[in-house]
Amino acid sequence: MTRTVFLGLLSASVALFTDQVTKSVVVAYASVLSAGVKLFSGFDLVFLRNDGVSFGMLGNAPWWALVCLALGICSWMAMQMLRAESRIEALAYGAVIGGALGNVMDRLRFQAVTDFLGFHIGALHWPAFNLADVFIVSGVAVLLASTLWSFRQDQA
Repeated sequence: MTRTVFLGLLSASVALFTDQVTKSVVVAYASVLSAGVKLFSGFDLVFLRNDGVSFGMLGNAPWWALVCLALGICSWMAMQMLRAESRIEALAYGAVIGGALGNVMDRLRFQAVTDFLGFHIGALHWPAFNLADVFIVSGVAVLLASTLWSFRQDQA
């Protein structure tokens, strides 16, 4: 196994572990968090279950279909991770895979995803999300930045 692949697998493992530990704590304190707990202005810990995907879209889709879709995407990402030429790309692919698998585990157990991070400005609330979502978005952002960086280097 190359260092690049190892880094990707390590990234996926850290993302999955961190996501599952935080969700376990949230579920353990669900009765307290259901009403929301203000940590500071604009940020609350909450307990929600989202049976859709981003922003609740596809909420009427069968949970197993979303699991199949996520596993298909994870398989494609794993192939990309194995082909990655840079460690940063492997790290990013791993973050996306680990986050997606964290949400898949929730869907398998609860037929929905546990969300608990709630940001708001006054009465305007951003949809709640979890650390798996943070890893997915961060991984995609790093992949996009890496692609743009490579493109700019090729143009120079």
